[in-house]
Amino acid sequence: MKIKVLGCSGAEFPGHNPSSFLLDDRILFDAGSLTNILDEKNQLKVEHIFITHAHLDHITGIPYLAENIVFLNMRRRVNIIGIPHAIKIIKRHLLNGSVWPDFTVIPDSHHGILNLRGLKAGQSMKVNDYTITPYKVNHSVPAVGYLVEDKRKRRFFYTGDTGPSDDTWRKVGDKKLQLLIIEVSFPNRMEEFAIKTGHLTPLLIKKELLKMKYPPERIYITHLKPHFLKAVKTELQELGIKNLRLLRDGETIEV
Repeated sequence: MKIKVLGCSGAEFPGHNPSSFLLDDRILFDAGSLTNILDEKNQLKVEHIFITHAHLDHITGIPYLAENIVFLNMRRRVNIIGIPHAIKIIKRHLLNGSVWPDFTVIPDSHHGILNLRGLKAGQSMKVNDYTITPYKVNHSVPAVGYLVEDKRKRRFFYTGDTGPSDDTWRKVGDKKLQLLIIEVSFPNRMEEFAIKTGHLTPLLIKKELLKMKYPPERIYITHLKPHFLKAVKTELQELGIKNLRLLRDGETIEV
């Protein structure tokens, strides 16, 4: 498994790209960064986009990708996959013909560039050599993280945006993970705000990790708000967790 970090920021800010993780060039998890990072050749390799939730910083690349496919005169389809709530929001409020053209029926109703597909939490899907399963997380809107497992039983879990959640770790925490990509958005002094909005702080992530039966081999932090970078980085270091570090835009991770 090779995961390219197109973006791992909790906000769009100079030098920081919103959430987007590209697995083996063809499977994307969230689309906060996409067409602003990949060239035409690599954009056209993307076949499946798994959305954790429908907040703008996780879906903004979808309409631009569809438009680029049209301009390149390519006859191909990209699957947009997410829980039914997220798919409904994308259809109703993004690809609605007003905010953006409805690329589910362009160039025609039988050959739409975008194929929207609902996937219930706990329902696994086979994609290429992977089994991908969404699990509910605790966010301000219905949201999931994705557990990805290959044929060798190597696994990573990407939380997307989440606050504290006992239920998530009851279902995912008993699985051995080679990699956990988990969000930390705010410093400890903003714990109340983080919980209210469905996010984590360094102290909160420490509590979340204790809920897991098997500690992940590696823990990578995503979705940090650039405004609080220095404070959060210091507080994470103070946790003393040796296999934990911040992700960087543009890096490639091997699992």
